[in-house]
Amino acid sequence: MIAALARFIDWFGLQALSLRMARLDGENPRVEEAIRFVNGPDFIPRESQPARLEFVPEKQGLHFRFPSPRPSGFAENDVVPGRLYRCAGRWQDRPTIILLHGAGDFVNHRFRFPWIARHCNRLRFNAATLVLPYHFQRRPRRSEPLNRPDYLRAAETTAQAVAEIRAMAGWLLAEGCPSVALWGISYGGWLSGLTVCNDSRLGAAVLTVPPVRLHRTAAEVILRPGIREDWRAQRPALDVLNRTRLNLTHSRPAIPKGNILLIECLHDLFVAKDPIEELWQAWDQPEIWRLPHGHLSFMAKPGLTARVLRWLSARTTNQTQ
Repeated sequence: MIAALARFIDWFGLQALSLRMARLDGENPRVEEAIRFVNGPDFIPRESQPARLEFVPEKQGLHFRFPSPRPSGFAENDVVPGRLYRCAGRWQDRPTIILLHGAGDFVNHRFRFPWIARHCNRLRFNAATLVLPYHFQRRPRRSEPLNRPDYLRAAETTAQAVAEIRAMAGWLLAEGCPSVALWGISYGGWLSGLTVCNDSRLGAAVLTVPPVRLHRTAAEVILRPGIREDWRAQRPALDVLNRTRLNLTHSRPAIPKGNILLIECLHDLFVAKDPIEELWQAWDQPEIWRLPHGHLSFMAKPGLTARVLRWLSARTTNQTQ
């Protein structure tokens, strides 16, 4: 793709995102509390129990839900909805790919993921999708407290998301699936990275344009002056938090590097390429694909889904034999 076009699409997307953002309100962002929580044993515990899935019969058994293993106190957010796209026949004998959407990424979750799932089924993979915490139908009706920076809540949300991903993987493995892989996009890619650093049961992981660490690198291209200044004001706190495990470069994967794929976009305005290069080095140079696209335009790259699924097949199929 032409670099200028890829950057313009990302630039336009960032302006649209900034229109939905609230200004800082002067409340305590709880940075110190977040650091203590992330550095403590309760952030991502060693043990993980399988999810307790309940399927919705009136939707052909495709839709499921389960109680979050890390309740947040918001009733809407404490039930995890998802979909399981099974292979024909005895689906438990086939590997499963868990697809993880980005922050606010309704387009991928609602439209692209079902298409990818059908492609998975044709290649004899199961596919599963989850709604991540505070997204879509999980967003509480009274969500005003969620609109301001609160780093402790952000860390707790991260812990909740990782716990739910691990619980879903545990359920699939308990059902007999020989291998479970993660494919996360943007925020979902970052969560995939945190998960594979804490769970050796996973067979493979694809991290597509992952943020790697907490950042506000796009602040300079935001046109709204107030939001631009607010993003700049958060940088000192983010720099401190990035010295913790929230920065993927400070952890190491619990699975072999040969089973990890990084996908970087060279013209990305949402996620700078330099942190992904740092992650590639920190993780001992797993396979990386560098695409001439932006954060949003890569989704239109022809053949990318088939290429990723071939890559996953080579890793997960070997584990079933």
